[in-house]
Amino acid sequence: MKLNPGTYEGCARGYGGRLYVSAEVSEGSILSVKITKHREYRGIAWGLNTTPIESFPGLIVKYQSLNIPPVTGADVTCEAILGAVSAALAAAGASEEDIAALRSAPGPVPPEYEDEVRHVDVVVCGAGAGGLAAAIEVKEAGGDVVIVEKQGVTGGATARSGGKLLGAGTEWQKRQGIYDSENMVYDYLMEVGDRQGKFMDAGKTRYLVDNLNSTIEWLSSIEATVKGDEEEILAMPYQELSRPRRKDGALKTSYHVLDVEAIHKSLQPWRVHNSPGGGGQTNGQGGEISTPLTLYYENDIGGEIIYNTAMQELLTDEYGAVTGVVCRRANGAKLTLYARRGVIIATGGYARNKEMCSRYPVAHYFSNVPCGNVGEGLTAAERIGALNYEHPAVQVVYTSLSCGVGINDESGLIVNSRGERVVNEWTYQYTVSDAIARSGSSCGWYITSGDEPYPTVRYGFAQAVEGKSRDYAADSIEELAVKIKADPAVLKATYERYCELVEKGADEDFGKPAKFLHPIKGPKFAALRLHPCVTVTFGGLDTDLSARVIRPDGSVIPRLYAAGEVAGTGMYGTQYPTCGTSIGSALFYGRIAGRAVMDKKML
Repeated sequence: MKLNPGTYEGCARGYGGRLYVSAEVSEGSILSVKITKHREYRGIAWGLNTTPIESFPGLIVKYQSLNIPPVTGADVTCEAILGAVSAALAAAGASEEDIAALRSAPGPVPPEYEDEVRHVDVVVCGAGAGGLAAAIEVKEAGGDVVIVEKQGVTGGATARSGGKLLGAGTEWQKRQGIYDSENMVYDYLMEVGDRQGKFMDAGKTRYLVDNLNSTIEWLSSIEATVKGDEEEILAMPYQELSRPRRKDGALKTSYHVLDVEAIHKSLQPWRVHNSPGGGGQTNGQGGEISTPLTLYYENDIGGEIIYNTAMQELLTDEYGAVTGVVCRRANGAKLTLYARRGVIIATGGYARNKEMCSRYPVAHYFSNVPCGNVGEGLTAAERIGALNYEHPAVQVVYTSLSCGVGINDESGLIVNSRGERVVNEWTYQYTVSDAIARSGSSCGWYITSGDEPYPTVRYGFAQAVEGKSRDYAADSIEELAVKIKADPAVLKATYERYCELVEKGADEDFGKPAKFLHPIKGPKFAALRLHPCVTVTFGGLDTDLSARVIRPDGSVIPRLYAAGEVAGTGMYGTQYPTCGTSIGSALFYGRIAGRAVMDKKML
């Protein structure tokens, strides 16, 4: 390979947008690689001991190779780094054959593990919010604990989320003039989506609500501890675009809370508490929760995480008590961990398991949770007699992939795949989505002429009219119906009835407030496709107030605990109540599991 000595820039698309690198080269080698700009997610792409933005540049230079094994869970960022370096080398004169050779050149060799047996006090399966919280409590109580995590990074679904927490009458609410209380939050959670009283566990919900604020305070104390450890990381120039800043330009390093918001204007009072840089319906801010927890556990209190290792089987003695767990490393080697005190399952939900989700009426959906969220913790516990409650609902939101319509307050005409209106479109987005799903529809359509007071709708309409998206535009409602494969007569009748209600100024069919009955006048019409997205799954393992896993007869499985989405039974009705519920529950009951397994006083 012959290169023109100098420094060259390269760019490739990552998970959060364009990623830029600067590569310095000599005539025949790569001297340095620096990532100069990116918008990748904290806790997945950067900020941890194992994330690729910290490790890949050095490995590329050390091995003079682009054959660097991806970090499981951060694959897109890994490929973006390699692609950007490839572009920089091409600018330096490398040919396609040169780059292909670098792609196959010897790189780091993954460890060749052999079968191993270890003995510890506690095994935690999963390094998401619940697992990290549990392991921290065990470690701080003096326990010998190890986390097994199937990915190469921590955080699970939390790291990919909007990073929001539920609060009740907090100081941040008071600063914004918002009155709220624990009783009000409790009543809301018990009522929403569970009007028949079939799904919610009053005791577990009350315990959670009474500790929502102390959970935020605990998390803030963790952030305060690791804050000093991060100063060097935060000073690195390539973090410039991915770390939130104050108006004066200083980095925001305090944890919670920047502000409180309504996740939907119809939900009052506002009680969703944002992580730094968060706000609105965003992804990737959850790293502001999982990263401090990971750094605190690994760096500050010396906790151990075994990465790229998946739990497979729970071990029990002749009395049915859990004695350990069998895991598989990436190379297939068996790792058997015997636990003197117990095992805590925090493996997340099952949104990536289409078979498990098939009981809910959404056949074709996408999900932004890790690919490993397939429910192996549920099935492993079920095999030893645990109750695995198959809840009839999941968190589903129908949203546009081209403009984001569906997850904000857009409240125009929404129809199902048959062209029928089935809901008051101004209600909470999960209420809207649940109605679409239960109408037997695999998608929804937002029907508009583009003159509504929502930037997302106007943008989506313009993209459809210009043919720049997979949405549809037409000169008539009937023509639009043909394009979305609905019966023209049905969509025409729905449209005409909606126009009639707009003219009356009263939604006689679903009760939508008059000011949200937006007219659809043409002359152009567009249908913005709303795709179902499943994130949080409901049901799963049932636990008591000490996070102990329960059998179908109500008895406890000795030395088995669970927290987080894997143990969602009793925490949800038929729809997701509000952002911040899942992470808050995982953190709180993770702490409870960690304290219970160590016989430590409960919160």
